[in-house]
Amino acid sequence: MSGAGRAARALGAVAAAVVLALTASGCVTVHGEREVLPAATKAEAAQALKDFADAYNAADRAYDPALNAGRVTGVFAAINQAGLKAGGTTTPAGNPRHRPLELTDARFAIPKKAGWPRFFVADTDSNRDTDGAAGDSRWVLVFVRGGADQLWEVAYLAILDENGVPEFRLDRDGFAEPAASAAADLAVAPADLSKSYSDYLRSGRPEFFAAGPHTSAWREERAVSARKPGMSTQYVDRPLDTGAFAPLGLVTEDGGALVFFASRFYDRQTAAAGYRPKVSPEVAALMTGEVRSTLTREWACSQAALVRPAGADRDRVAVLSRLQGVTSAKGS
Repeated sequence: MSGAGRAARALGAVAAAVVLALTASGCVTVHGEREVLPAATKAEAAQALKDFADAYNAADRAYDPALNAGRVTGVFAAINQAGLKAGGTTTPAGNPRHRPLELTDARFAIPKKAGWPRFFVADTDSNRDTDGAAGDSRWVLVFVRGGADQLWEVAYLAILDENGVPEFRLDRDGFAEPAASAAADLAVAPADLSKSYSDYLRSGRPEFFAAGPHTSAWREERAVSARKPGMSTQYVDRPLDTGAFAPLGLVTEDGGALVFFASRFYDRQTAAAGYRPKVSPEVAALMTGEVRSTLTREWACSQAALVRPAGADRDRVAVLSRLQGVTSAKGS
């Protein structure tokens, strides 16, 4: 055998010995892409929450979207970053009304899953209750991480009543169960929610949405505002459910799920002769063109919905929370 052949054989033997030694000692690499693993430890989740709050406060104080751009994604980023951009345009010196956001009493629901992205839910008390009293509402944030080398980012925020956060199904180790995008054991698959919601707002169908402020009452409000003296408003709703805007959810104790999903809509205000749509400074900061008779605004919406288990014949989906913000505007 040549010297090169003996060297190759020896190298192969060494490699095999290393593999055997690692296996025997239990030091085997676990591939997160294939193994079902917890999305995070509670310590990691707590650190992600702190990092988000710090970045959120820095950006809000300075009205600078760059300061928290690495801590937000999806529909929450679309709303938050547009708001900061508008604030920085109207008030370049920063936010004179800034009040630091405080998120306390955090309860984490951490699911196990294979592959990326991974996510967890943080159910927190905030100091942003409208009446100034702590404990009246909860900020429920969905953190997403696209890979081992990426930061945890907030993709969804829902503001729910203190008693409005459902109990999640937990395994014996205390980990939550993710709701599959195409889950057949739910009355409506999470993957279908954005389109179904957009269709419902347009036409009232499908009829499985429970009545409430974000469904039937919102349709009634739109009908009233559609025609006012000197002004007509048209609405166009579109699903928003791919990539960073994909729905995420956790299975609840009763076999249903709390699902977070996104959508977008446009409202087009057209004024009669002699009138002009009013434009707020915040919308003007995001606008192209000049408003002469028409103003078109694009909105991003973040919803949290309670989906009942399969077999429910009515009120299959109750929309519990809706946050929305203008992301662009056009005048003509």
